[in-house]
Amino acid sequence: MVFSSEQFLFLFLPLFLLAYYMTPVAKRSWTIVAGSYLFYAWWRVDFLFLLIGTTAWTYYFGLKIQEHDGSKRAKIFCAIGVAGCLAVLGVFKYLNFFIDSFAALAGTTPDQLGVHWRLILPIGISFYVFQSISYLVDIYRKDAPATRSFIDFAAFIALFPKLIAGPILRYKDLAGQISHRVHSVNMFVDGVSRFTVGLAKKVLLADAVAPIADASFALSDPTFAEAFLGMLAYSLQLYFDFSGYSDMAIGLGMMMGFRFIENFNRPYISRSITEFWRRWHISLSVWLRDYLYIPLGGNRKGVRRTYFNLITVMLLGGLWHGASWTFVIWGAWHGCWLAIERATRWSYTSHKYWISLPVTFLLVMIGWVVFRAETVGSAFTIYCGLVGLNGFALRADYLVGLTQDSFIFLLLSLAIVALEGRIVTFFNPGSSEPQVTPGGQMVLSASASYRQIANSVLLSALMVLTVAKLAEQSFSPFLYFQF
Repeated sequence: MVFSSEQFLFLFLPLFLLAYYMTPVAKRSWTIVAGSYLFYAWWRVDFLFLLIGTTAWTYYFGLKIQEHDGSKRAKIFCAIGVAGCLAVLGVFKYLNFFIDSFAALAGTTPDQLGVHWRLILPIGISFYVFQSISYLVDIYRKDAPATRSFIDFAAFIALFPKLIAGPILRYKDLAGQISHRVHSVNMFVDGVSRFTVGLAKKVLLADAVAPIADASFALSDPTFAEAFLGMLAYSLQLYFDFSGYSDMAIGLGMMMGFRFIENFNRPYISRSITEFWRRWHISLSVWLRDYLYIPLGGNRKGVRRTYFNLITVMLLGGLWHGASWTFVIWGAWHGCWLAIERATRWSYTSHKYWISLPVTFLLVMIGWVVFRAETVGSAFTIYCGLVGLNGFALRADYLVGLTQDSFIFLLLSLAIVALEGRIVTFFNPGSSEPQVTPGGQMVLSASASYRQIANSVLLSALMVLTVAKLAEQSFSPFLYFQF
């Protein structure tokens, strides 16, 4: 089940929210667990047991770490707990990759080696495993206490708005909200608004430009214009798809009284790769910094070690996205640029905006090519097109399968990226907070009232348009489900 589906919008979500608000406050973690497990099992019931098993494993070792706090046993229990989580991720996400790579080195195929099976990647495994690891490490570092309530911990791990594709949350940041959170009509309405914007990003923008990217990446000899359009379209598709999911997750959390961290902050206006990673997939960037970069030594062990740490962390970040050499290359691309920017003391404040922004955007898009490609060879096919080895103009056979709407939405998506800050300000529900009079009465100014009405009308129209579009298109899962 995905957020952008009629089953979720008109069946699961209304029934879950009804059950959630009918449940006594003290028992709502049980409703979250039951609803989230149903949400996950809608895809495959068997992998639900893997999720439950990982949750139980992490919960147990969290208690053991705290029980032996300050002793060598705590470190041992932490190592075992983390190793178990990594083993789950390693087997299901990387075993196929290692078998394929070994067979390629041996000049044969997995079938010829006697391996006639393929492991299916459990959806969301990268996200809930990373959250489990951070929980154990935080307890060992004494950054957070272990919870005694298994149901509360299970609710944190399985919380369905962020279960499949994040944001990657840490238990210590959500623990207080799990035990006590405030529910209000205003917060619920704000959540609906945020969810609506995210759904529109996915259905109206990401899915609309996807055919252009698919057509370009399917070509064996793309021209410069075809390769560039495909690269640009995928960059926009990925952003609106993933940030749309994050908006929807944050909105759903608000409907349930949770405040999640922001996961995107206009990344395509970045003026350096360093700034880009402060704005793109923020929860992953913070996780990699706190649980990989800093433990490796960060920038505390000399210049060379700093460069090594940056590249290593990004290589592992690439592998986290998928078991493929394309993701390794993508991680290396970003790691090298982070190291180069540190070595050259590149600062976005010391360069003209009209130079640093397009250069950074181009570097990010070039990286997205190998991120999107199924194989390294396919990526280099696009790169060959980008340098004009197959000509420069658009060809008729490329355009025949595309509609005018796709190109219109491509331009619209670019405009929204450029004006996103102003759009967010307009749609921000908190921009029209009521003022309190000396008598204690809350009132809205006339301009704020009109703005709130316009906001509600536009969001309602956006939801109707999005649902209508959703009804006529085929099933389109979120891109980050594959990670």
